[in-house]
Amino acid sequence: MAKQVAEVVAVIEAEATRVWTALKQGAAMPGTRIETDWQVGHPIVFSGSWKGMAFKDYGEIQQVAPEYEVAFSHWSGSAERPADYHIVRYRLTPDGRGTRVTLTQFNVGPKADVDAATRAEFEKNWRMMLDGLKKSAEDVH
Repeated sequence: MAKQVAEVVAVIEAEATRVWTALKQGAAMPGTRIETDWQVGHPIVFSGSWKGMAFKDYGEIQQVAPEYEVAFSHWSGSAERPADYHIVRYRLTPDGRGTRVTLTQFNVGPKADVDAATRAEFEKNWRMMLDGLKKSAEDVH
């Protein structure tokens, strides 16, 4: 069973269509390449560099509702799903002149519980992701 361990929110001054496009293009994770066809049950692979270290992370698309919500599992290391991993959900809702984006992390498996310091680190990293998405979606080209 999945347990919610972190949640962050940002209001982006752009319509959901633009936020959705930026999200699918990887704007929430600068320097990261995303490989997926965005179909439920299909793989998603993240690769790039984080804090100077190359990485390749894996997952599976869990849910997709264009311009409203996407959820995917996520883990690092081998392409084989481990016993403990997390699910990341982005939910987009109208908010005045923009879009409210709620990013929630759910942990799955025997290590689902986290302490306050770990939760704070997760939330710090997810806020950074939403800041990147906000910057990209609000930039007018």
